[in-house]
Amino acid sequence: MDHIFFSFLFLFLFLLISSSSFCIESRAVPDGEVLAHQEADRVAGLPGQPPVKFPQYAGYVTVNESHGKALFYWFFEATKDAEHKPLLLWLNGGPGCSSIGFGEAEELGPFLVQKGVPELKFNKHSWNKEANLLFLESPIGVGFSYTNTSSNLLHLGDEITATDSHTFLLNWFKRFPQYKSHEFYIAGESYAGHYVPQLAEKIFDGNKRSTKDEYINFKGFMVGNAVMNDETDQKGMVDYAWDHAVISDEVYDDIRRSCDFSKEEAGSACDMALDEYFAVYSIIDMYSLYAPVCVESNSTPYSSRRSRMVAGAAPKIFSKHSEWHQKPAGYDPCVSEHTSAYFNRPDVQSALHANVTGISYPWTHCSNVIEGWNSVSSLLQVIRKLINGGIRVWVFSGDTDGRVPVTATRLTLQKLGLATVQKWKPWYNHQQVGGWTVVYDGLTFVTIRGAGHQVPTFAPKQAQQLVRHFLAGQQLPSAAF
Repeated sequence: MDHIFFSFLFLFLFLLISSSSFCIESRAVPDGEVLAHQEADRVAGLPGQPPVKFPQYAGYVTVNESHGKALFYWFFEATKDAEHKPLLLWLNGGPGCSSIGFGEAEELGPFLVQKGVPELKFNKHSWNKEANLLFLESPIGVGFSYTNTSSNLLHLGDEITATDSHTFLLNWFKRFPQYKSHEFYIAGESYAGHYVPQLAEKIFDGNKRSTKDEYINFKGFMVGNAVMNDETDQKGMVDYAWDHAVISDEVYDDIRRSCDFSKEEAGSACDMALDEYFAVYSIIDMYSLYAPVCVESNSTPYSSRRSRMVAGAAPKIFSKHSEWHQKPAGYDPCVSEHTSAYFNRPDVQSALHANVTGISYPWTHCSNVIEGWNSVSSLLQVIRKLINGGIRVWVFSGDTDGRVPVTATRLTLQKLGLATVQKWKPWYNHQQVGGWTVVYDGLTFVTIRGAGHQVPTFAPKQAQQLVRHFLAGQQLPSAAF
């Protein structure tokens, strides 16, 4: 009888192991056609690029064939252990600003643009040390992304951007199926406070009804200095400016008396008060209060370098003040001038397989061809939904940013009404305080001490530590190390 028992036991264990192996999806092996497409997108090297050992790919993914809509991406495999590290998508905001021009070239990518020769320097705090790193220029009309149907540019906004970005991901995973089983995360800053949660919701909802071929192994998202809720974003901007001695008591009192940020329309008294508020930011950097502004003789004058306000993108109460949309860069205040010159070079575009259709306008950090924008006023409902769905959510804030300041983010998070799990405390980057953090039920909030709007630009060490802990789902260290 013993041999019968052991035979059944062996059969049971065999079936158990077999079923477990079936449930755990292994890393896909691309077939010949897919490999050929990947190789066509492989970037052999860029002008002025330092030597690296990790592969990089760039090119277009079609999101609507009938309209000729294609989004441009740039992908870097992780520096080590790419087969096991997660995949992270980075999105910049605007709306209408390039994740390549800002995110890759000036913040967290492997290659940072610099003045002179060589044109690129290796970023020792690149986020592809922590993950396989994907940058996307979205929506169409941004950077190298394009449409063959010009009327598409008249009807852009949050919803179509999320839909096209979701379609991009589904098609990108077909081109790179070996990454489909990897844990997938999204991160971004500024107006990506809209982009990221809305794309996350598309993935979250799509996964419920998708086939195995379209399922995305989505685990969480992180947004920084993020536009999430118009009323508290605007109130927090003004409070921060007064608290940091940027505006006078009189201007602050005028704004508080005449502006109701819960409404879309501003009266004439509010307009006049806001004129005085924004006048201050024509001479200092709103996005990093204590950083210098660009004063190079051959650069575009600071006050006129402001990105064009996309119609309908801002709350109407701020709509006449285009200053709210401008984003100067970090430690080198003129770095955006160098970045723009670099990505408009034909040899750079050729190396990146970019501008293959001969776009009729130059590459810019923020789009000048988008004609309109439809947006929602708050993302709080979407964020609550994703928290309740078990999605990991982190929010971070550089504390010298005046555009989406830490005061605004804290007011916004209060509206979520989440219970506190771990109280406010400092976190450490080696021997120094990196910032402060509080853990709510379903959401972690982190401040980065001394960082402006583009946290990875101003605080690269802290930013790398932040993303490492976010991806691992681990809280930041509460003691020096």
